[in-house]
This record gives sequence, C-alpha cells and structure tokens, in this order.
Amino acid sequence: MSTPPLAASGMAPGPFAGPQAQQAAREVNTASLCRIGQETVQDIVYRTMEIFQLLRNMQLPNGVTYHTGTYQDRLTKLQDHLRQLSILFRKLRLVYDKCNENCGGMDPIPVEQLIPYVEEDGSKNDDRAGPPRFASEERREIAEVNKKLKQKNQQLKQIMDQLRNLIWDINAMLAMRN
Repeated sequence: MSTPPLAASGMAPGPFAGPQAQQAAREVNTASLCRIGQETVQDIVYRTMEIFQLLRNMQLPNGVTYHTGTYQDRLTKLQDHLRQLSILFRKLRLVYDKCNENCGGMDPIPVEQLIPYVEEDGSKNDDRAGPPRFASEERREIAEVNKKLKQKNQQLKQIMDQLRNLIWDINAMLAMRN
C-alpha cells in the first residue's frame, strides 16, 4: 500500500482531531466525509495486511522452542494492530452514519434520468429544442443495431464461404484440365 495509515500519525479515533476540530466540524460536507471514509478504508486494508503479515511470520507452537521475547514482541504488535483496526472501524461507522444523516432527505433518482441524450440528426439548435432521449432508449437502439450487424456479418460469412468453395472448384477444374 502506498498510503500510510492515519492512525499511526497520531490522529484521534474520531473523525475530527486537533485544535481545529470546531472549525472543521462547521466546514465538513458530504464529499469531505466520503474522502475521510475512503482514507479510513485504505487504512483498514493496510492494517489488515500488516496483521496477516505478522500472522504469517509467527511460528505455530508445535513443540519447537522459540524465543519468548520475540513471541511477546510479535504478540504485542498484533494486539496493537487489532486495537487500531477496531478504532478505524469505529471511525468508519461514524463517517457512515454522518453521511447517511446528511443524505437522508435525498430521494434516489434512477441513473437513466440523470443522463439525457439528444437526437444526432439535427443541428445544435435542434438538439436543444428536441426532447431528450434517455439511456434506456439508447441502449435499446444499440441492441437493435447490434442484432442487425450480426445478421449482416452472418450473411457476409456465408457469401465468403460460397466464394471460397467456387474458387476451390475452379482451381480443381483447372488442375484437371492440365
């Protein structure tokens, strides 16, 4: 991972830390909360990878003697990573709840209604005046064009096969003549 964990840099477990917490609380919007959430998820992934790395390097207690100091050091690191991971998950839950709170009044709009399409056969002025076409209509038209294209390709393949057979027959007749 190229992103170092935020928790290792001394950040508190809450979404806002430091002396500027009151100012940041006023300036926070949903986009910045999503960015904080993304960074938190990256930190969770980074910490999880470190935990698996520690677990992979640990020896199983299979009767082989091992240094208790090394074992205790690795166990302490593992417990610290697990504690940091639980803090990060709590932080992510706070960010998630705050984003849901901020977006609670919004009605979900289907994607097809957000992207209008216009006719291509007119000028720019006509495009603005004409009714918009939505993605579902465009998708249906593309499917019809693809179906026609496949039929034409099949016809061309049949013609090519017939021509190949005809050329083969002509070559065979010429070979027989000589």
